[in-house]
Amino acid sequence: MATKVTEISEFLRSRRARLRPEDVGLTPFGGRRRVPGLRREELAQVAGVSVAYYTRLEQGRGQNVSASVLDAVADALRLDAAERHHLHKLARPGNRPRRPADRPQRVRPAVQDLLDSMENVPAHVLGRRLDILAWNRMNTALLGDFAALPPRRRNMAWMVFLDPATRELYADWDGKAADIVALLRTHAGCYPDDPALASLIGELSMKSPEFRGLWAAHDVRDKCFGIKELRHPVVGPLTLACETLVLPVDQDQRLVTYHAEPGSASAESLRLLASWTLEAAGGTAAPAEGRDAVAGEH
Repeated sequence: MATKVTEISEFLRSRRARLRPEDVGLTPFGGRRRVPGLRREELAQVAGVSVAYYTRLEQGRGQNVSASVLDAVADALRLDAAERHHLHKLARPGNRPRRPADRPQRVRPAVQDLLDSMENVPAHVLGRRLDILAWNRMNTALLGDFAALPPRRRNMAWMVFLDPATRELYADWDGKAADIVALLRTHAGCYPDDPALASLIGELSMKSPEFRGLWAAHDVRDKCFGIKELRHPVVGPLTLACETLVLPVDQDQRLVTYHAEPGSASAESLRLLASWTLEAAGGTAAPAEGRDAVAGEH
């Protein structure tokens, strides 16, 4: 994982590169541009700060930068809410959470009970680094058997980029991959000193050229909902709505659920999948394989 100075420098440069002078109401300076996008002096002009001050910020030397200046820069760069939050985390280290504890994350027993009670709704819990902490029986039927993976491989980013079955499952794999990297980048902004996260990013960068390309884009996102198109090996194509809920108290844990539009073909397919899952289990409600699952070290 890059240093804090490199992170903010590359992030701000990547956001400048997306904009042209005319996008922010400026007349382009004459002459050939050596780099795409806004120049530092143009960005500083729009943000209402000196070029020297903005340069120090982009070089990671903007100690004690105020929230109002960061907001002015974010406005000039037309950052969305997730990007704005990411900029504040990178530029103001004192506001970052402390380095996460080395001990594995666990879900509360009540959360696992909730998962088990959702008999017809595929659901799982993601922790920091996108580790898969717990899941229910329908989630296993829909997304695969997480219990069959070594604990350190129970990670959504690792599965999307390095597990062939997961790659085949998502019809829009490119979109899923971009979402995963943007989420992981957001986590990296919150926990820049997390060695396990750095190890995961290093492994993915080494083994997946697609990951390397997406990581270099410095996109950040905190996507909480959306539509997923799946190619399920048993019931075929599925169109499912995905909802993500931050768990109270456990702010680093998120409950992810999938459901189909009532009366749709996908709803019928989910119903068939639930019946098939129950029959495969012998018609009894066995304990969920995700109980007491913990995230391994990367």
